[in-house]
Amino acid sequence: MKTEIINERINSFEGFIHFVESLRNMEDEKWELPIAEGKWAVRDIIAHIMLWDKYFLENAIRKIKLQQPLTSRHVNFDEFNNNAVQYGKTKDKDTLISETISYRREIIDHLTPIPRDKYENKYVDEDGNHFTIKSYLDGFIPHDSHHKSQIEQYLNKP
Repeated sequence: MKTEIINERINSFEGFIHFVESLRNMEDEKWELPIAEGKWAVRDIIAHIMLWDKYFLENAIRKIKLQQPLTSRHVNFDEFNNNAVQYGKTKDKDTLISETISYRREIIDHLTPIPRDKYENKYVDEDGNHFTIKSYLDGFIPHDSHHKSQIEQYLNKP
């Protein structure tokens, strides 16, 4: 994979930090209300992203940096996401935003020094599945973009 493409992905992944930082100015009421009927609140979305970042940092990214076996495995997404929503309710806005930025920053700090030709190296998770940095970024960048768009549409509603 070309270095420029990987650098673009890292920059995109890092760009989410600036978006999350911008949410500090959001009114608390908007932060806590669902973005649409049957949808999560902005708080819930940010907690969801933060806990996925924490999970992959602790169970894959940090392990790759330390050259240790990965401890990531398939998780029940609904249960994980429900736990994230509950976690978000226990934190104030500034704390949750700071945690989100901190975990994302640490992931970036671990990924940046890895030689770009290693981004397609296959690591094996605890379920025996392959994990690559490239596939991780390719999965989470659109995930971030999806949630960012949802939040922006919500904030731009009259």
